[in-house]
Amino acid sequence: MALFEYFPNYIWNLSVAIATESGAQIGEIVDMCQPIRDAAASGADAGTPQFMARWAAMGDKLIELAADDEGSGRALSASNKLERASLYLFVAERMQGHGHPGRGETYARARNAFDRSTALGRLNRDRVEIPLEHGTMPALYTRAAGDGQQPVVIYCNGLDSCKELLYWSRLPEALARRGISTLCVDQPGTGEALRLQDLPATPYSEQWASKAIDWLERRAEVDAARIGMTGISLGGHFAPRAVAYEPRFASGACWGANHNWAEVQEKRLRREGENPVPHYWDHVMWVFGAADMDDFHRRSADMNLTGHMDRIKVPFLVTHGANDRQISVDYAHQAYQQLVNSSRRELKIFTEREGGVEHVGADNMSYGRDYIADWFAETLGGVTA
Repeated sequence: MALFEYFPNYIWNLSVAIATESGAQIGEIVDMCQPIRDAAASGADAGTPQFMARWAAMGDKLIELAADDEGSGRALSASNKLERASLYLFVAERMQGHGHPGRGETYARARNAFDRSTALGRLNRDRVEIPLEHGTMPALYTRAAGDGQQPVVIYCNGLDSCKELLYWSRLPEALARRGISTLCVDQPGTGEALRLQDLPATPYSEQWASKAIDWLERRAEVDAARIGMTGISLGGHFAPRAVAYEPRFASGACWGANHNWAEVQEKRLRREGENPVPHYWDHVMWVFGAADMDDFHRRSADMNLTGHMDRIKVPFLVTHGANDRQISVDYAHQAYQQLVNSSRRELKIFTEREGGVEHVGADNMSYGRDYIADWFAETLGGVTA
């Protein structure tokens, strides 16, 4: 199994894959991508204004069609269209460089469509805000059905995702089916926390993860003894780091092992491996609140889990795609080998036999989603059958 490669560059294909895995319609993908196929040949960075224009136009069309449905009292159909409108607008925004004209407005339209879809569709996701030392951490809370106290998994972003994309990965749905609630967070350096509050990323993820646990512990439906943590892509640094330094976590997993991201930056300077977004260096400096490249490398120097994984005492799962073109599979083996004090450690490399071989399963997220959901069901006391 391989990534669907419509364009001549990896970064644009990754965006198409993200959209497809998040609920896009293939006909709408074709309509958006066909007119800009030639623009992609100019490079991942140069053609991004055309990318945003086409994808945003489809999003706006779906918003208009949803308004027609809503005017006819067809709220569920309106919600379905708004879901895709929001998705296409988020993908369009994600591809633009920091400060690109129209990026902020596109993000606002995406969020508005998402919130309207939630209300019209009565979807199982409540927008909440978790107090931090400075500002707040916006999040989406998906609750498992049933009475009594339930386990919860905190699910965090990578470098360039947002809580809405976390929700669309359908891991919250998979966990809810197994009796586990999910808190998808826009931690500092991502989503709303970065775009609307200017909160930069930090290597020390336990700082904000602990605040999420504080918030969950105050909820009557949460079993505070059964809280887990996972993260996707760069969340493969944030989740293990948080579990290592926050003793209240009962289990952990990472969807992609980002064991030594500081070293990955040195490799990217040498053009080794693929980048996840256009305008990459501008993006990472924005995420970390850096003034220049030297400042960025200083701020990200501790994005390395060597010397920290042995602090993890609870069950921990490391997953990775065998053909990950962004982050070497070697980092998954390093992470697993250093889990020497975990009460139950597991390494799962997704291969050609099943799929999910690309970065965080961009070619097929179903295998990672199911595997991680089953892991938490087994280690937090959910159900697998």
